[in-house]
Amino acid sequence: MNPADASTRARQTARERPVLLFDGVCHLCHRSVQFVLRHERAPTLLFAALQSDTGRALLRDLEFPEGFLDSLVLFEDGRVFTRSEAALRVAGHLRAPWSWGRVFRIVPRVLRDPVYDWIARHRYRWFGRDDEACLVPDAGLRDRFLR
Repeated sequence: MNPADASTRARQTARERPVLLFDGVCHLCHRSVQFVLRHERAPTLLFAALQSDTGRALLRDLEFPEGFLDSLVLFEDGRVFTRSEAALRVAGHLRAPWSWGRVFRIVPRVLRDPVYDWIARHRYRWFGRDDEACLVPDAGLRDRFLR
């Protein structure tokens, strides 16, 4: 796909619905996306791997560094959230009791983000990774994943 087309399509989609970008080769990230899909209150979130055309286009538009894989990135209501803020905002899309996790937003980011970063630094060693993005949604969920 042409990068300009991917960028235009990605921006339009992110204006209409929340989009969560995740590391497409990280097992922890795959499991997290599967957890969100199982526990979401309503099917509102869309997903894309950071390495996908859509993910790269959104990141490029916002001037993230090339090859950025350091964090979840949530596009919601015209705003961009990363790290612990993205994770806790995603919790707000889940059914109780999982949605209660968003209460940790009262903890200052200066305390939350180092914990997030520590887990992110070790995620491949602790949970594993694949050489290529391996999360293949079934036909019923395919429209929730952007390429």
